Amino acid sequence: MTELISGAVKRSRERGPRRERTWKTLSPLLRLLILTQLAFNVGFYAVLPFLSEHLGSIGMVGWLVGLVLGLRTFSQQGLFVLGGALVDRYGVRPVVLAGCTLRIAGFAWLGYAERPAAVIGAVLLIGFAAALFSPAVESEVARQAVSWEQAGNGPRTRVLALFTVAGQAGAFVGPLLGALLLAVDFRTVCLAGAVVFVLVLAGHAWLMSQHIPGRTRVSGRGGVRAMLRNRRFLALCGAYGAYLLAYNQFYLALPDEVARAAGSQAPLAWLFALSSLLVVSVQLPVTRWAGNRLDLRRSMAIGLLLISAGFVVVAARPAAWTGVAGLAPAAGFVVLLTVGQMLVVPTARAWVPDLAAEGRLGLYVGALSSVSGLIVLVGSAATGSLLDLGLPHAVPWLVLATIPALAILLLPRGVDSPQSTEEPGDITTSGTPV
Repeated sequence: MTELISGAVKRSRERGPRRERTWKTLSPLLRLLILTQLAFNVGFYAVLPFLSEHLGSIGMVGWLVGLVLGLRTFSQQGLFVLGGALVDRYGVRPVVLAGCTLRIAGFAWLGYAERPAAVIGAVLLIGFAAALFSPAVESEVARQAVSWEQAGNGPRTRVLALFTVAGQAGAFVGPLLGALLLAVDFRTVCLAGAVVFVLVLAGHAWLMSQHIPGRTRVSGRGGVRAMLRNRRFLALCGAYGAYLLAYNQFYLALPDEVARAAGSQAPLAWLFALSSLLVVSVQLPVTRWAGNRLDLRRSMAIGLLLISAGFVVVAARPAAWTGVAGLAPAAGFVVLLTVGQMLVVPTARAWVPDLAAEGRLGLYVGALSSVSGLIVLVGSAATGSLLDLGLPHAVPWLVLATIPALAILLLPRGVDSPQSTEEPGDITTSGTPV
């Protein structure tokens, strides 16, 4: 076994045999959580890609459709921090079960909703459900990944990469399932999504223990205040938010670039498929390579640099290039963005346990999503305005390239002692397992 010393976090890692598959070394709980992520995304993406078209078909005007979609995002991403705090207070199992129950109700309601008020209520319920179960699953995966690493199985990023692959596979399969069921009607799609979550609910109720070893219940006091004083964690949130803002250009800037080069947005579907297939097929080797050679800070920095390089590739496209040649820079952007994502996402998730206060991992995992989501919300308006200014083709892309590059400066350095930031009395003296 070759021992690697992480310069950024000063912890030792052991390198497992190359041929040993990560999956075989996982605990039953980790396998359940990773399969849960796969099922979550199958059910979610079977419905949501077809929502806007359905809302138009029942007579909702464009601004109202946009409002509904925005409310869904806000009720999910914005409330992750609340869901994470509830996980720390009540444990993983009850929060996951509550989230699944609300998602089932939300999908069933959406299938029958026709009035705007009913649709809004359904999508808010769907979003809040994710704000409950996603922080619960993600925080427990992160905690279990640390234990897996400490047991000498290899860098924790391997587990988190497998979690990412499962989610991406679900995001790939879900729309295919939804498209098949849409041949019947949208209600059938929604009910099928609800059935997926019924299965997830049943699986967790049966297989997940009420008391997970190593978890202790904490009170609801003081955790947020201590987190807001944790500069290193907030710096990670800022860097991760910059990544998400850059990744959001997949949906904002890239469609215009494809239309400019090809005359329509038809090739966009192939580029989306390329990204998904790259994650499913290459994520684990990339993470294994990075985990054996790079500490967390360097891994995330390289990922951000690759994303920045993707914007530069598009900025350098000669104006005369059209058709297949014109799409080559867009394809290069997708490849670099996706490979950068493969480094950034598992690394950021792996870093949070090192920065979180004792017993508050759910809160910090939820806050990572909520704070970075707020950055995307504000930044997307600014980047959208930038794209509408009529500037020369290269200028917006070069400006966008600076966002992930500058985010490298935010990445924390050195060793963190997050436990010292917790206020006295926050952790229950009984140490009740959850």
